[in-house]
Amino acid sequence: MFSLEMSKEQKMIKDEVAKLVKGIVTENAAEMEEKREIPAETVQKAWALGASVSMVPEKLGGFGMDDSPVTTAIILEELAFGDLSFAILATLPSLVISPLLTMGTEAQKNKYLPIICAEKFNPSTLALNEPHFGFEPVNMKTVAEKKNGGYHLNGLKCFVPMAAQASHVLVAATLEGKPELFLVARDNPGMIIGEREENTGLRSIPTYEITFKGCEIPLTDRLGEAAGCDFEMFLQKTRIGMSAIGTGVSRASFEFAMNYAKDRKQFGEPIVYRQSVAFIIAEMAYEVDAMRLMTWKAASRLEAGKDAKRAAYLAKLYTGEQTMRVVDYGVQLLGGHGYTKEYPVERFYRNGRGIGIIEGLTTV
Repeated sequence: MFSLEMSKEQKMIKDEVAKLVKGIVTENAAEMEEKREIPAETVQKAWALGASVSMVPEKLGGFGMDDSPVTTAIILEELAFGDLSFAILATLPSLVISPLLTMGTEAQKNKYLPIICAEKFNPSTLALNEPHFGFEPVNMKTVAEKKNGGYHLNGLKCFVPMAAQASHVLVAATLEGKPELFLVARDNPGMIIGEREENTGLRSIPTYEITFKGCEIPLTDRLGEAAGCDFEMFLQKTRIGMSAIGTGVSRASFEFAMNYAKDRKQFGEPIVYRQSVAFIIAEMAYEVDAMRLMTWKAASRLEAGKDAKRAAYLAKLYTGEQTMRVVDYGVQLLGGHGYTKEYPVERFYRNGRGIGIIEGLTTV
């Protein structure tokens, strides 16, 4: 059984993140998207909160706190409520930090964590998605093979956030029929980073396609080295993270549409008094709550040391489907205004569409 209430500490953390988001993100999200970048100082302010490094030992650049997937889910929802691109960028290094902490060898932790957990934001990223129909993370076409005393990577990845700026890329590839993770430095000549992708949403954060052609890495840069990694656990954590940010962007669409319906008047009264409008707003509200419930349930299983495979998969599946419904309702409730850039619901719509399509943009 898990609690449906936040602890005092979680409420305090949520309030701090909400204050940050309101102060530097909410009012500037449209401009950031128009310029197609998030200012470095804005990202640094989020990084300074320490959410991504809180569980890293102090000697390696963190705070040495207990890992709490539920608390991380709360933080991710709040960040995505401000802007989805910002939530992904601000927590991007977690995609490398988290698996390193739970599955890396001591030598790998000592080598990479001080670099990634530096006081100044230093992006590292994950290459998981592939540009082919029916992509499944457990059945990737990117392959690794043992060769010349190391590993050679070959394949194609897409939707890799900040690939051109990241110091290291954690690459998911199939090794002898089993999915594994490999750490690759950006300057590796066998890793070819393409042009910035043109996406429907997430336009504030650059994503790239990466080609691996005989990309050579040493045996010591396979996560977990000879023991390998628990890829299923890795997927559970990223799927719960995706569910959390889907909940955040859905909540943003719901709250904006609800407030608009209260202010917008037709025939002398706010449109929220119309039954059809009230029913849509009610549906948006309970779908957001349902997404959060499923996300917290899956996160709490991880926190309790239990298997969360089913719960994480269902949370990601449900959130992907219902985020699209909620952000679509947000556009509909604003009528013609919802289709213009004057209001943020069209951005929520474009960003929310990616939740059900893309894997591994964040993690708990």
